[in-house]
Amino acid sequence: MIAADTPIGNAVDVTGIEQADGPRGRGLEIADLLAFIKRAGVPNTLWLTADLHYTAAHYYDPNRAVFQDFEPFWEFVSGPLHAGTWTEVALAPTFGPHVAFHMAANAAQGDNLAPSYGLQFFGQVMIDGATGALTVTLKDVEDRALWSITLDPASTD
Repeated sequence: MIAADTPIGNAVDVTGIEQADGPRGRGLEIADLLAFIKRAGVPNTLWLTADLHYTAAHYYDPNRAVFQDFEPFWEFVSGPLHAGTWTEVALAPTFGPHVAFHMAANAAQGDNLAPSYGLQFFGQVMIDGATGALTVTLKDVEDRALWSITLDPASTD
């Protein structure tokens, strides 16, 4: 598990990874890390991030990416639990993200929607001790499951 403050596909000017021809800025460090993980044979990596002010599940696939020297992985985004909710942001193509799920304020509601609207989110991660299967559930402030996935560990043989 890699915990980061900002999703790696967030196409915001300050991230420096929004370029269509390859990684820039912090994207260079992410590319180095992803390539190292692949070369070292580290299985089952996933990212837990926040800062988009909504909840989402992103699947990163090198076959869809500009930078392709990595193994596919998941990124789960939630939070912050106490701040205004935003509308969905565009993701940069650098690492080939696919949005499997998202829940955010809609365009009519606009950005920085007050917490009183109930669109606050968090994630829950559970690992089955017997099988090693990892279940991620994205939830709302009322503890309702919005989306869930169970990931079985890849064989390391």
